Amino acid sequence: MMRSLMLVLLLAMPTAFAAENRFEDPQKQERYTQLINELRCLVCQNQTIADSNADLANDLKDKVAGMIHDGKSNEEIIIFLTDRYGDFVLYRPPVQPNTWLLWAGPALLLGAGLLVFGFTLRRRAANADREEITDNGENT
Repeated sequence: MMRSLMLVLLLAMPTAFAAENRFEDPQKQERYTQLINELRCLVCQNQTIADSNADLANDLKDKVAGMIHDGKSNEEIIIFLTDRYGDFVLYRPPVQPNTWLLWAGPALLLGAGLLVFGFTLRRRAANADREEITDNGENT
């Protein structure tokens, strides 16, 4: 049993510690790392392509690396991917009319929650005052 566990751990180690080091130039490596952490895995949808092991994510990582090798700028790479896959491929989509609700949604929900909380507090205070008046009227 212990040997089986050790074998599984040894086989899993190379993938767990596999470095995504594709460039000898540290600046290119930094650009690559930054880009793959900004792009969403279209299969997993809740991970960046850096975190995903899906085939499409691996293909996108290869494509990004190839475009960096070809001398493309970060903007050119982003434009290519968004033209092909839409803004959904960006982990942080741009603020534009079709994403306003996405960006403003949390603030709107917080505001609505605070309004409900405020109305609830006022209602409780009014009910407490009414009960106090009723209790005082019965005592006299």
